[in-house]
Amino acid sequence: MAKTNRGGSKRRYDDELKREAVQMLMDGHSAASVAANLGLSGPNLVYRWKAAYIEASGPAATELDERVRELEEQLRRVERERDILKKVVPSKAWGRGIPLLCG
Repeated sequence: MAKTNRGGSKRRYDDELKREAVQMLMDGHSAASVAANLGLSGPNLVYRWKAAYIEASGPAATELDERVRELEEQLRRVERERDILKKVVPSKAWGRGIPLLCG
C-alpha cells in the first residue's frame, strides 16, 4: 500500500492501489470517498491518477472520457428539467399517465 520515503514527506503508492482507486472513481464513487476509503491524502491525487491512466491508454480512451463527461452533463441537465416538471405537473396526473395539454 502506502510507503513513506526516508525523508517522510512524500508517500509512494503501488500500481495496484492506483488502479483500484481509478476503477472506483470510474465506477461512480466520488473522488473524496475513494481517497477516504483507501487512506489517500486527498481527492486530487485520484484525479491525477485517472488522467494519467487515460492518457496512457491512448486517444480512444481520451475521446471516450470526454464523451462520458458530456453525457453526464446532459444527464444532470435532463434531471433538473424533470425535477422542474414534477413541481409544475400535479402529482396525481403524473402518476396515472393522464396526458396533459400544454400551451
